[in-house]
Amino acid sequence: MLTLIPLPAFEDNYIWVWHDDRHAIAVDPGDAAPLIAYLDAHGLDLTAVLITHHHRDHTGGNTPLRQRYDCAIYGPDNPRIPDVTHVLRGGDTLDLAEPDLHFEVLATPGHTLDHISYVGHRCLFCGDTVFGCGCGKLFEGSAAMMAASLDAILALPDATRVCCAHEYTLSNIDFAKTIDRNNPALLERERADRALRAQNRPTLPSTLALEKATNPFLRFHDPDMTAFAARHLNRPHPGPAEVFGAIRAAKDAWDG
Repeated sequence: MLTLIPLPAFEDNYIWVWHDDRHAIAVDPGDAAPLIAYLDAHGLDLTAVLITHHHRDHTGGNTPLRQRYDCAIYGPDNPRIPDVTHVLRGGDTLDLAEPDLHFEVLATPGHTLDHISYVGHRCLFCGDTVFGCGCGKLFEGSAAMMAASLDAILALPDATRVCCAHEYTLSNIDFAKTIDRNNPALLERERADRALRAQNRPTLPSTLALEKATNPFLRFHDPDMTAFAARHLNRPHPGPAEVFGAIRAAKDAWDG
């Protein structure tokens, strides 16, 4: 039996841990300490680390984990990522033996140029590409690039569990309501997710179906979001990438 948990790290990161009661993998362990404590408490051996992109809050644990467990470290081809033992690119597959897991690798640039995501066993480990009701800032890529990455994610089954790397959901919902306040699915999500956080429980994983219904950044093909972008850009009939870009720009200004 496999167990999947979001392990809190730093102020709002999650390290995703998947284990079979003996062996474990970890996704984006920015801090080794909470992961080592969890592994020790549960008698688990870390066999692999999966990295989505080069930011330090996702990779900071690589070196101590590699030294302690001699684990394989999989990640994109970027020299800023320490101790990678196996380079992966979009279109690759990853087969692990302990625990027994299989992943397809998606190229999902936008937040960073090197960003990849892992799809397997009805789960998507998407790093900072998708958040609960949000998406990552465009630090290195373009709006068109991120829109293409999100289209690849939108093609996955609705039941896919969306395993994001940060607990940003409530703040993202607050923004989403400023441009999509008449969306009943969004208001219901707010009620449910606020109840979870009130109990100090994670809002993640969500599902792709829930994100499609409530996340404005995944609704850039939707007529309501197209209408918002047309108002934001002050011109009619923006294309999907422009719609996404308008939503992203509005969120950046809202954050500012």
